[in-house]
Amino acid sequence: ALGMRAGAGEGAQPRKRPRLAADARIGLTADERRLFDALRGTVARFELPTVVRVAGGWVRDKLLGGESHDIDVALDDMTGVAFANLVNDHLAEQGEPTHRIGLIQANPEQSKHLETAALTVLGKTIDFVNLRSEEYHDASRIPSIRFGTAKEDAERRDFTINSLFFNVNDSCLEDLTGLGLADLRAGIIRTPLPPAQTFRDDPLRMLRAIRFASRFDFELDTTVQEALKDRDNHEALSSKISRERIGTELASMLRGPRPVQALELLEKYDLLPVVLQYPGISPPSNLPRIDPREMDIVDEAGCREA
Repeated sequence: ALGMRAGAGEGAQPRKRPRLAADARIGLTADERRLFDALRGTVARFELPTVVRVAGGWVRDKLLGGESHDIDVALDDMTGVAFANLVNDHLAEQGEPTHRIGLIQANPEQSKHLETAALTVLGKTIDFVNLRSEEYHDASRIPSIRFGTAKEDAERRDFTINSLFFNVNDSCLEDLTGLGLADLRAGIIRTPLPPAQTFRDDPLRMLRAIRFASRFDFELDTTVQEALKDRDNHEALSSKISRERIGTELASMLRGPRPVQALELLEKYDLLPVVLQYPGISPPSNLPRIDPREMDIVDEAGCREA
């Protein structure tokens, strides 16, 4: 088990059922220890100043007591492909198998703003990318990208619970927004930056807020709730985000553990007309109110939710 760096922030809303122990720790499997030893070994072998961090969902899920195979590595001073090549060199010197590096090209329309290097390391497929800072412009959801600091990278993420890092070099947690651990413990969906800015930068995050709230049974921060009601944000979601991306988020909600709760939240914040809008047709303003509790939810096995 591993300790944490940096204190949790103030002002998190209390919740009766904490999701996270007071002493936040990550328990590593034997395979994860071996993997991180290889990454540290690469830094040491080539005398790199690089700080290697695991970002986002893996950290969140491990802290909540689950397992995750989605390991995203963020680097502070080099590209993902450059570091992946060095990892392969180090593995070869150690007599370990190496694999071809797969390059996932940047695709801003699909929310992939940086080139990502994918490499299988000791049996685990890892995505390597550099830390980044983003600047958005009003006419587009595609940002200008540059190398960023760890704090800038944490702040540009969608929610505080997804902004936590595991520092591989030092084997510790980093909560650089000061709110991630507190919100994970309290069960709060909060944005690192003001939600108006976060949703303006990428309106798809409105649907992600609802997906995470329903997946984990977390509550939406009051400022997030207000931003979800904003008609300008609804218009941005409708006009800037492809129907494919909206459909992917909706499908994830319906496949999640609480699909009815997700639909209730979409209805509560008047997002159902936007989500279910047919391409090229503006949603009518007089749609009848839908009670998601009266809808049949059928899982992939064909069984209705009880």
